[in-house]
Amino acid sequence: MKQERLRINNQIKSAELRVLDDEGGNLGVITSREALKIAQDRGLDLIEISPAARPPVAKITDYGKFQYEQKKKAKAAKANTKITETKVVQVKIGTGEHDLNLKANNVSKWLKEGHRVKIDLYLVGRAKYSDESFKKERLERILKLISEEYKVADEPKRSPKGFTVVIEKVHGKK
Repeated sequence: MKQERLRINNQIKSAELRVLDDEGGNLGVITSREALKIAQDRGLDLIEISPAARPPVAKITDYGKFQYEQKKKAKAAKANTKITETKVVQVKIGTGEHDLNLKANNVSKWLKEGHRVKIDLYLVGRAKYSDESFKKERLERILKLISEEYKVADEPKRSPKGFTVVIEKVHGKK
């Protein structure tokens, strides 16, 4: 992600600017020369913070302090982002109850952590050609064992090896 370079002081090309002072007050729309003179009188810099606006918005502040605050905000935003993974669980038609319970516990734990979970029902041999309702019933078997509340993000679909369903945690519950 490339950050565009800010224009400061004499680099600002616009004739008029909407200017904010260092205390957050609005000085209104003034010429860039007047704004630069005000900034120099205060011993500060004129920084163009929103060049796309009409007229562009500039702020009178210390450039070093402004850069420090921008980096601090970016670091805080990066710290608050949460990466979710899609975890995968593979189940076969003949998987026993105990193994299904273990897999369902793992799925519940992952859902609690906020991850999406893809459950693959593998079909081998004659099971590939069995009745559709039988296959869906086998997939429902593991879904019933999951203790965490979830919603189906992707309906059960046929995949090359069998059936696949994607579930995720229900958000916004009070």
